[in-house]
Amino acid sequence: MPQIMVKADTLDAENRRFVQAPLRQGVFLNSVPKSGSHLLRNIVRMFVPVDQQYQADFIQWPNLQQHRHAFDPARPMLSWGHLFFADASAIETAPTRRILLYRDPYDWVIARARFFASEQFSGNMDFLKTGALDIDELLTMMIFGLPGKAPSLNDIYELNAAAWLGARTHIVRYEDLVGHLADLDSDAADRFFADLLGACGIDRPDDWRARVRIGSDRKQSATARENLTGMPLDFPAVLGERHRALVDYQAPGLRALLGYR
Repeated sequence: MPQIMVKADTLDAENRRFVQAPLRQGVFLNSVPKSGSHLLRNIVRMFVPVDQQYQADFIQWPNLQQHRHAFDPARPMLSWGHLFFADASAIETAPTRRILLYRDPYDWVIARARFFASEQFSGNMDFLKTGALDIDELLTMMIFGLPGKAPSLNDIYELNAAAWLGARTHIVRYEDLVGHLADLDSDAADRFFADLLGACGIDRPDDWRARVRIGSDRKQSATARENLTGMPLDFPAVLGERHRALVDYQAPGLRALLGYR
């Protein structure tokens, strides 16, 4: 699998400043890659004892069998990854409370391109870092994929997101998460995080806002946009009309299924 170069955060030490209640049931934070995975993970980590956090790896289909013990109901753990929906993944994660995170495919195209072109990503696509491709070409490759090197947008969203909608899982949209973080004192944010922590089987403590603020600190995420380095291209903030049409062509009906208009 490609390698992601990230610096260690300080959240274990931050976590120990708070009184932590042990998990009674395992939790698996599943996500479409480049949908805010580290953000959600870091927030939930602030509510779980460090010794119940499975930090060995992001669990994915190729390494699932190596990390099956992360889902052992006799030893409840918080784990995270990008896991396809299939027979093995559904069976192995069945003892856990499943959370599914995804983002608008239009924005995902830009996030994926930005990450692939950064120094934090290392794989078989280093040519993306050279500047030989212009932005339009690179964004198009993020949508249609690269044969033998990277799956298409539809391939990723089909099994990492859409198929999980037909299973027992709590849905979190990236846009909702960051929107409520921006207005954390609101009643809507109160309900959102009550629902999220409840879905994780976590009794929400009175100091939940302080924990969320620490966990969501973008300095703690090496893959946050402003922390990526070495990119030769200036990516757009919003996907243009042409590439939106290409997303709709490549994955018709996907955005509507995921709740986007």
